[in-house]
Amino acid sequence: MKQFFEFIPLIIFFAAYKLYDIYVGTAALMVATGVMLLVTWLKYKKLEKMHIITFVMIIGFGSLTLLLRDDAFIKWKVTVVYAFFAAGLLISHYGFKKNLLKQMLGKELKLPEPVWSKLNLAWAGFFTFCGLLNIYVAFYLSQDFWVNFKVFGLMGLMLVFTIFTGVYLYKYLPKDEKE
Repeated sequence: MKQFFEFIPLIIFFAAYKLYDIYVGTAALMVATGVMLLVTWLKYKKLEKMHIITFVMIIGFGSLTLLLRDDAFIKWKVTVVYAFFAAGLLISHYGFKKNLLKQMLGKELKLPEPVWSKLNLAWAGFFTFCGLLNIYVAFYLSQDFWVNFKVFGLMGLMLVFTIFTGVYLYKYLPKDEKE
């Protein structure tokens, strides 16, 4: 249920865009994300770094979009968020010899180090791919196509990659967890 709750601002953005335009959609996204963070804080008394970073980027790029009446800024936000995640995974891996995925999921999953490393690099590559794909769709295809891609295409890609990750990890799970 928590994951669905996190998609509500995206759904509100999509609806506002379809009913009005990119600027109303952007404003709705900014407000809805702020409300989502407030509700999360009130319910759990904590916020995840990823949510805070995303919110700051939404406010920054959304404000530029609204103030300058240029949708390029909100389109760039998607790529910058993915680049930030990819860079974080790569810098922690190569620069600090730490694996962020292992730090986040290591309590739930016991995996060999080479598997954690492959997983970390695979997700960095996936985020890089999504960021580059967003640039192409945002700036070479129609705005309407980009909005649909942002809401459904990227979410679908994330779901498919998560499933592939699960399939890859299945062989490394202890036998009792497989059952």
